[in-house]
Amino acid sequence: MKISLITPAPKQSLSGNRKTASRWATLLRQLGHDVTIGEEWHDEKAELLMAVHAWRSADSVARFRAAHPDGKVAVLLAGTDIYRFQHSHPAATLRSMELADALVCLHDLVHRDIPKRFGKKLHIIHQSASPLPKSVTPSRRHFDVCVVGHLRDEKDSLRTAYAARDLPEQSRIRVLHLGRAHNADWEARARAEMRINPRYHWLDEVPRWRVRRLMAQSRAMVLSSVMEGGANVISEAVAGGLPVIASDISGSIGLLGEDYAGYYPVEDTAGLTRALTRIEAEPKFLAQLKRQCRAREKLFTPARERRALKKLLDGLVP
Repeated sequence: MKISLITPAPKQSLSGNRKTASRWATLLRQLGHDVTIGEEWHDEKAELLMAVHAWRSADSVARFRAAHPDGKVAVLLAGTDIYRFQHSHPAATLRSMELADALVCLHDLVHRDIPKRFGKKLHIIHQSASPLPKSVTPSRRHFDVCVVGHLRDEKDSLRTAYAARDLPEQSRIRVLHLGRAHNADWEARARAEMRINPRYHWLDEVPRWRVRRLMAQSRAMVLSSVMEGGANVISEAVAGGLPVIASDISGSIGLLGEDYAGYYPVEDTAGLTRALTRIEAEPKFLAQLKRQCRAREKLFTPARERRALKKLLDGLVP
């Protein structure tokens, strides 16, 4: 099948949307399909349009549907689609959802957060990841905790830094933050935080190999987001045996499970400080999180993601 896969993230971007599109293109080619990736649909011949992001790809979805009434459209709902744009920009976002033959979501609880009329279109595809490097030895001097994500409002990006300020003086926790600042204000805030908070180290955007190496070096990862559509960094952490501390949002609960012990109340600095203190001071708690993450590993394998994509396409074009 000839597939046009579009994502608003440019080719050089390290954003989650671009990573998802690139990984899907690889998996779909493994299934024998002819896939092209672009930022918009420009009248290329295709039997199927796969659009990452309902709102940002709305023009492409509408144009493809008008040009190919019998063609098939699958739309991946990003976190901002689900938790922001369907409310702030409902006309374009909901129009894409209406025009789509299938809606793809990345975590198990999306059905709670979108209009019920779209429930029959939903397909859950968990993002896969490969194991982290095993040759990396964690620091003995520091108890490293990583934060992986660009500095932006949706990520509540400095929450871990704020929580680290209030750790006991004897704590060895060091926060390693990897990700590009969304704008000059976020960069200034991160640099100001480093000046007053010796536990916080913002490393800016780094190559993927270094992200994976620093994750392997860490004792735990914090995902402090206020909204997520199903973060691939959770898949990477779980696949690599790295325990996760996460804000209690649907996008994380839908990946880690409702009984996972590593949640804290979203935007609650004191709650995150308590969680950080526990993972360092209570080996049994850290071991529990590791066990619970291992129990979820099977959800995030490339083979499982490829099977889910095949099932999606088989349902659209038998």
